[in-house]
Amino acid sequence: MFIDFFVNLILIVFFAVSGIPTTMNNNADIIALLPADSEKIVAADKAAVLSEDGRFLLFNKKADEPQPIASITKLMTALVFLDTKPNWSATYQITAADNIEGGKLHLFSGDTLNLKDLFLTSLIASDNGATMALVHASGLSEEAFVLKMNEKAKALGLANSFFSEPIGLSDKDVSTAREVALLAKEALNDPDISNAVKMSEYRFQTLEGREKFIESTDYLLFDSATNEFTPLGGKTGYTDKAGYCFVGRFQGPRGEDLIAAVLNSPGKNERFKESKQIINWVFENYLKK
Repeated sequence: MFIDFFVNLILIVFFAVSGIPTTMNNNADIIALLPADSEKIVAADKAAVLSEDGRFLLFNKKADEPQPIASITKLMTALVFLDTKPNWSATYQITAADNIEGGKLHLFSGDTLNLKDLFLTSLIASDNGATMALVHASGLSEEAFVLKMNEKAKALGLANSFFSEPIGLSDKDVSTAREVALLAKEALNDPDISNAVKMSEYRFQTLEGREKFIESTDYLLFDSATNEFTPLGGKTGYTDKAGYCFVGRFQGPRGEDLIAAVLNSPGKNERFKESKQIINWVFENYLKK
């Protein structure tokens, strides 16, 4: 009885300080998190759900164990690039040095585009070449850019995160589910990043007149199924070592913002399905109708 009271008291405090309502309707109850259940919810090796302010871990499956995070790395790359205060109308011409293997190619040597289109191609399509081009366009060497990525990780309190390059192809780009969610919280609070990851597709034209069409790797943006939450964009990642990864922001029926991260999910589509599962689980277990 005392334990139940204590757990519910903690939850009441959580909802009060986080802005999430303590009830979904007048006769709703807050019910306690059941930690033993969390391991059964998803097949992903690691997963976490954070309150939007990052103070509360609402779902935990090995959330503090480091592993490679693949292209989720590009969120940190985007943050560091924005720190350089880019002139969005400035242009950049793709060179052979930007051609990075892996993933679908959208840009080719000789393509000239403005920095805004380059930035959007990096985040929406997770384009490796566009991401490397951002680094080159920043005026920093790759080594200096990566140093700033790790300095920013330290400043954000991401003690278990480390970056060896800006794209995410290296298995040395590591973090945890909790810290990936914290990184996403920081990144998605920036309007340039937030607006980019909400876009399911984007069209633009190079200065040479070549039409470009890019689609998001975040399949939740194409999901028309009715859910209790709305996906507000995120970032995918995949390498053989990292497995299928995803981190994204979700908004509940009363405006509750939560961030979910799944790492090393067993399949390309499963990472999205499991993200929805853990978000639904948090809503069901914290905000009972």
